[in-house]
Amino acid sequence: MGQSDRFPREIRFKVQGETWVSKLVILSIGEGSFEQGFPVTVQIGEPGLHPNVAETGNLPALPQMPLYYSRWQSSYNNWGVRTRISVRKVTPLSLKEDCHNAAQILRARFNTWLRSDGFRPIEDTWRETLSPTDEIRVLLQTNNPDLQYLPWHLWEVLERYPKAEIGLSSPVFKSRSPHSLAKTKVNILAILGDSNGIDTTGDRTLLQQLPDAEVTFLVEPKRQELTDRLWEKPWDILFFAGHSDSQDGQGRIYINQTDSLTIAELKYALRKAVESGLKLAIFNSCQGLGLARDLADLQIPQTIFMREPVPDRVAQAFLKYFLTSFSQGESLYLSIRTARERLEALEDEFPYATWLPVIYQHPAEIPPTWHDLIGARSSQTGGKSENENRSNQRSRRSIVSTILISASMMASVVGVRHLGLLQAWELKAYDQMLQVRSLIQPEPPDNRILVVEITDQDVEAQKERKEALGDKSLSDTSLVRLLKILNKYQPRVIGLDLYRDAKGVPTDVVQVLQQMPNLIGICKSPSSKFDPNGIAPPQGITGDRIGFSDIPKDPDGVIRRQLLRIFQEPNSVCPPNYSFSLQLALRYLAAKGIQPKMTAENELQLGSTRLKGLSAPQAGYQQVSDLLVGDQILLNYRSQNVRPISLTDVLKDQQPLAIKDRIVLIGVTHQKTPDKHLTPYSQTDSSAVPGVFIQAQKVSQVLSAVLDNRPLIWVWSGWVEILWIGGWAVIGGFLVLQLHSLLYRTVGFMAISLSLWVVCLGIFTQGGWIPYIPPWIALTATGGIVVTYRFYLQQRHSTKL
Repeated sequence: MGQSDRFPREIRFKVQGETWVSKLVILSIGEGSFEQGFPVTVQIGEPGLHPNVAETGNLPALPQMPLYYSRWQSSYNNWGVRTRISVRKVTPLSLKEDCHNAAQILRARFNTWLRSDGFRPIEDTWRETLSPTDEIRVLLQTNNPDLQYLPWHLWEVLERYPKAEIGLSSPVFKSRSPHSLAKTKVNILAILGDSNGIDTTGDRTLLQQLPDAEVTFLVEPKRQELTDRLWEKPWDILFFAGHSDSQDGQGRIYINQTDSLTIAELKYALRKAVESGLKLAIFNSCQGLGLARDLADLQIPQTIFMREPVPDRVAQAFLKYFLTSFSQGESLYLSIRTARERLEALEDEFPYATWLPVIYQHPAEIPPTWHDLIGARSSQTGGKSENENRSNQRSRRSIVSTILISASMMASVVGVRHLGLLQAWELKAYDQMLQVRSLIQPEPPDNRILVVEITDQDVEAQKERKEALGDKSLSDTSLVRLLKILNKYQPRVIGLDLYRDAKGVPTDVVQVLQQMPNLIGICKSPSSKFDPNGIAPPQGITGDRIGFSDIPKDPDGVIRRQLLRIFQEPNSVCPPNYSFSLQLALRYLAAKGIQPKMTAENELQLGSTRLKGLSAPQAGYQQVSDLLVGDQILLNYRSQNVRPISLTDVLKDQQPLAIKDRIVLIGVTHQKTPDKHLTPYSQTDSSAVPGVFIQAQKVSQVLSAVLDNRPLIWVWSGWVEILWIGGWAVIGGFLVLQLHSLLYRTVGFMAISLSLWVVCLGIFTQGGWIPYIPPWIALTATGGIVVTYRFYLQQRHSTKL
């Protein structure tokens, strides 16, 4: 169903060398009552664009308003003038003075009502937006018949705008597809119904004199004859003259002296006529509001009718003035206003003739000109009318402007991002997606890895056993005992995540370390930017049984990257090129026949898995100084760390340990250890994670990628990300062009922003980290700039006028 804020395309008109702007105003009155008041919304459209001005207000309670109209209506109907109503009760007593008094009271009370404080924002918006030189089509959208009967043409604001005319409209409608046929004349079906006591010959004469028109007359037809004619050919205008009335909200026409029909009884024939191109219905008869409302249900584009009983001379005069103006090129609405105001000359004999003509408008239709009905087209516009061509040009200019603004905003966001000003936000968004993923895709701990942790209780237990600790957390005695117990249960590889570079290590300890080929130790690189001093590996562990433990940290101190390989300086105290975690993973994979090899791009490959390193700048990393140190990948954390076992429990050796063919990591977790770090899951010092668990995450990432096809975190190339950001900038601009009220834009931007987040999160669940913050900024900023730019154009246009 259509909505009241859907504006048809607006155009400019040119008559006798003068050009003025055509604008559309929709005045929507919502559900309410005269006892409680009504909510009101006004929307105003710019030439060739959708409405960009909206305001809300209200009309206060005024229970007497329908009574004011009823009093005038009663005195008018009892005036005693012969009209085109089917049943006429004439009161011989002249009620001229009573009718004038009722009209004056109605006019005064009506405008006082419209000057209320609640309605003032509507009027202020009108005056600020519209110029007296504009041709203004006003649609009053309401379902309340009492509101529709009110004389809205008497609104003081309208009287100050000589090219404005108000029509009635339904707030609920269906969109119609345009229908046009190549033809050279306006096809008019004229029904001259029951004319008992009235004269319709004048109507016939006026229709016969129309230029470029082919008129088919049906004089007092039978029902079948009327329906057959409606079905047999496409009509542009349906005209009726004769008796009619509206009772209980339902219109009825008297087609001959014995038969009458409601619109419902012509439903299928009229629907066919509309589908075939019927544009305008004119009921030059009495009390036509019921007819117009029924016709609106059939989606007839425009209906002109008389609100009250109409005398013959008034009906014929209106028809003459309207057809003359309309057929000479005047717009439909301006022709109605011109004809209505010219009836003023008859009001000494037929009072309030100017109150009678009203138009009922389909909201989604563009009122046709006489040339549109003929089917005339300008040869200079490739078969399109001049008005349509101008509107298309304005539409193209709007599109081009939006694209240019979107491109500028894309360049601005990309530039700001390159300077690193969005880096902190992007890294936080990365953490949030990782956290949300852990909720919707929880992963169990990697059971191939076991952590032996050294807790505060373990340190105290060693002290109670009188073991020499010094500044270490694990004594040499407990270390040797621990390694022997672990080795008894045949782990595939043991990782000693402890620095033990002290000189003078006892010979028995060195021998144990030398005799365990599956033991991997750690050192720290002095040439890296993580620690300029470096730490040597433990005595007794040499060659390929050493891995560096360097951990790259982001500017906010959070560990999001895994360093796989660096090229050490000659004679370094920490000689290995592979990291501690990678060495552990390689030992585990070697038992499965998987050996590392280097690709042509100098990337490490394990089986079918390539460990593609980050480049700089890339993804959310735009200004990180250590991103090019060695080969780094993003650390795809599992939501849960491996379950640890304490040193004391292992040393007791009271039951067999399930560690065969597993990777065992030994590390400290006690409170005073400096080896604690922030992760995307724990970003406060109190929740920092011991380094041994981060090493376990790194080992698990490599194993899971090679053996389980668990995705590594991947990112787009720079150009793809730029196009992605630009695409959302364009979406933001065109969203403004399509949505025209503040509410719709707000809801629209919220929905689009949510969609962007859902897309980014959905791809992240598959391992892809694509930008969220830059496209969101481009989306919202472009939308805001387009709104501001359109407001500026509107203000500049108003100033020129």
